[in-house]
Amino acid sequence: MPRPFRHSAPLELGGAELRDLVSACMDRLAPWLDELKEQPAHSLDGSHKVARGFDEPMPEHGVPFRRVLARLFDRAIPVSLNTASPGYLAYLPGGGLPSTALADLIADVTNRYTGIWMPAPGLVQLEISVIRWFCSLAGYGPSSGGWLCSGGSIANLAAVVAAREAKLGEDIDGGVLYTSEGAHHSIAKAARVAGFPRRAMRVVPVDESFRLKRDDLARTVAEDRAAGLRPFMVVAQAGSTPVGAVDDLAGLADFCADMGLWLHVDAAYGGFFLLTERGQAALAGIERADSVALDPHKGLFLPYGTGCLLVKELATLRAAFAEKAAYMPPSQEDEEHWDFSDLGLELSRPARGLRIWLPLWLHGASAFRDALDEKLDLARSAAARVRALPGVRIVAEPELSLFAFRVEPPEMKAAELDAFNRRVLARINQRKRLMLTGTTLRDPALGEEVFVIRVCVLCFRTHADRIDMLIEDLSGAIADPRG
Repeated sequence: MPRPFRHSAPLELGGAELRDLVSACMDRLAPWLDELKEQPAHSLDGSHKVARGFDEPMPEHGVPFRRVLARLFDRAIPVSLNTASPGYLAYLPGGGLPSTALADLIADVTNRYTGIWMPAPGLVQLEISVIRWFCSLAGYGPSSGGWLCSGGSIANLAAVVAAREAKLGEDIDGGVLYTSEGAHHSIAKAARVAGFPRRAMRVVPVDESFRLKRDDLARTVAEDRAAGLRPFMVVAQAGSTPVGAVDDLAGLADFCADMGLWLHVDAAYGGFFLLTERGQAALAGIERADSVALDPHKGLFLPYGTGCLLVKELATLRAAFAEKAAYMPPSQEDEEHWDFSDLGLELSRPARGLRIWLPLWLHGASAFRDALDEKLDLARSAAARVRALPGVRIVAEPELSLFAFRVEPPEMKAAELDAFNRRVLARINQRKRLMLTGTTLRDPALGEEVFVIRVCVLCFRTHADRIDMLIEDLSGAIADPRG
């Protein structure tokens, strides 16, 4: 049992007391982890009641730790989307790699400051190493660099700010940026936060493969320049959120180079497939982008809160974000040593690099590469088997590990199909072995907005048995006599 905290400084835990608390956590976490494959992929039953149970005043006095854990594991954690489940094929899954928790425990207890290099040079330098590993993966050269952040949304925001500074300077009036119908909504949000009105963002149509139409982009840029506006940035997709589409990165790089535009690639979902040969082929041209957003909490299976921005030229981040203050140490002049506060939005920040560095050293890059190759195989196998079911049409093929489909029974009227597909999705999710999601998009085959069902295979725990469950549950949902 944990020792009671009876000394005069209850916040100052000793090593033995911390060991007891961690041991109590493991008494809960270990069986939860062992039972994970049998847990439902989602369960929101009683969610309002559970939420009301945590709407409470701040406690004045502490309570036994095991009672606190019981509230979490018996009430809060089970009523949720089980994003750690092998059956979670919804949205863009995050991983929750358990070994990352070891890094977070070390980082949080030792509480080293990494906003600048001087207070923790070893921890900052290992984070710089992580960034350099990623730059090498993207095909960037020695003048490149980057910054770890909380996720793709913040990475995209920092990219817009860096592009604004590099291409427009202090006067941003008339600035225009361009993206596609498949862009993540964080791009529009980033543009607004960076000072651009909604009218400053152009949404370019996509082709039959959901890729940004380069001819339409060229025409729109020419029209804007003729109108006296100032195009400055194109945002391409390397694994779009709706369907996993990858834009023609090499072609867009050619266009942006000719037009003097900043090319940013949102590779939050797809970027780490660069570890694989097939991913490198799919993302060819990414090395020519000015900046790339990555989410290690997707493609490296890490817990949520791990994002990254890479830039071809580290100096572009310093130009956008570096500030001086008399109370701060001088900025690093050595190109080998970086102050992360000069490269991004944060001054206070955790030692984020450790949660990537430690799992890569513990498991090795090959373990992540093999897992990603498996996800590519599973997605292709799943798409082929789904396509073989009666009345199913693949709307978006799996360029990486995400695909979208639609059930279209020949006897059913077109006006009824969206509602039918929503019912199919609900029936699959009702069994709770899997969780899928859907989206509406403009279907190139029909030329109209339709509802489709998505499958995203990205959890490191997802294996062939879950694809068998997908086919079984989907077949049953399609054949359900309730129509």
